Amino acid sequence: MNRTERIDTDRIFAAHPFAREIIERLRGAGYEAYLIGGAVRDALLVDWEGRDDYVPEEIDIATSALPEEIRRLFSDRPIVGVGEEFGVIVIVSPDGRQYEVATFRTEEDYDGRWPGRVRLVRDLAGDVNRRDLTVNGLAAGIDGTVIDLVGGIEDLRARRIRAIGDPKLRFSEDYLRMLRAVRFACQISGSIDPETEAAIMDNAANITKISWERIREELFRLLETDQAARGFELLDRFGLLPHIFPEIEALKGVPQPEEYHPEGDVYVHTIAAVRVADGFIRDPLVKLGVLLHDIGKPKALARSGGANMGGHEAIGARMAKRIGERLRLSRGEITRLTYLVRNHMRVAAFPRMGRGKQVRFISEGEVEGERALRSRFPLFFDLLQVLIADSEASAHRASGWRPVIEETLRVIEHIEHVGSLNRARELIDGHTLIELGLRPGPLLGEVLNAVHDRILSGEITTREEAIAAARTLIEGRGRRPPE
Repeated sequence: MNRTERIDTDRIFAAHPFAREIIERLRGAGYEAYLIGGAVRDALLVDWEGRDDYVPEEIDIATSALPEEIRRLFSDRPIVGVGEEFGVIVIVSPDGRQYEVATFRTEEDYDGRWPGRVRLVRDLAGDVNRRDLTVNGLAAGIDGTVIDLVGGIEDLRARRIRAIGDPKLRFSEDYLRMLRAVRFACQISGSIDPETEAAIMDNAANITKISWERIREELFRLLETDQAARGFELLDRFGLLPHIFPEIEALKGVPQPEEYHPEGDVYVHTIAAVRVADGFIRDPLVKLGVLLHDIGKPKALARSGGANMGGHEAIGARMAKRIGERLRLSRGEITRLTYLVRNHMRVAAFPRMGRGKQVRFISEGEVEGERALRSRFPLFFDLLQVLIADSEASAHRASGWRPVIEETLRVIEHIEHVGSLNRARELIDGHTLIELGLRPGPLLGEVLNAVHDRILSGEITTREEAIAAARTLIEGRGRRPPE
């Protein structure tokens, strides 16, 4: 029996009052205007789950008004015509937030990525039927009444991901929709309709026609869900994985010592680690680090003639850099990603390091002025998360990460008393050693690191002591500074 579904628009408009004003102005001028897409889908889900914590970050509004008509209605507000030829106008609210208002449209002549022709229309049905998935084709009026023209409510209740219309046609229009189907299945803890699933398998190889920027954005949204591990299993099942991450595909069948990895080969371990990460890591870049942490193992194993996987972290870091470049990550993101892969083994040895080296390690990437571990030492904090996921997905479990956490707390307490690497650099730096007669080069670096380690351990506390220690080290290496 069909019944009218409603969402709590009061809750949505309390957080986005200007969205209400947009819809009211459009309706007052005689146009249709609706909330559409994700805000409606997610509001229905939280209502059914009895939650009251839903506040959408973004609001999409669809209307029968044409762009020039929207402009006239909102001549008092700044407007950004980001895609006006496609009927999309962005209106800036009094508090500076931007709201996308799109004219109903149909699309034709796709090339597998974008429509070649867009036709603006006056009816909601035409607009909804060109969208990707039924759960994304729901609209709602200002009073919260949900308009479902594609069976989206039934699919959402069943937690089923289904393409609107013919799935082969939907995916051939924009192959990124295959990734979106996987992501939404994970986002709503749902399954994928068999016909939609078959269409993904038939078109999997075509994902390479999509730009890496768009693929990255969809992958990061998948990584932000708490079912990313399942998502990568679906990518594997549908044949998408080798086209997006051949480095992960290559982990299949790569053996590991059963003593440490009873869970299985490197691929099985990797997916298990991501599944652990799904439980507590929210940063998609850190979760990507978990996914890539062992990608160097196949090459390391081959290099050793099958004897061991020593050095896989260094190999993996170089591979992660290339993956980051392929995904068009920023320079800073690539630096973070490669740091996580390169150091995921080193951090396990943290309790056995000397105090100076521990402080140096934890202080890499330190943010001055912050107090909390996560914000003051962000790189090391991220690395701890990778360590926990890696350890929990192996035989080590808590024994692999608990000693590191305990030692980290002791080192943080130590840093509070003696200062971190920045404090050591204030006492003595490379310029000081050059003034003592050293030339730039390996020896200068060795002496500076040795003195810094003694400062960081608390043995040296003043600049005079640091310079004296440097003189002694220089003399001991046969390089007496000038008087």
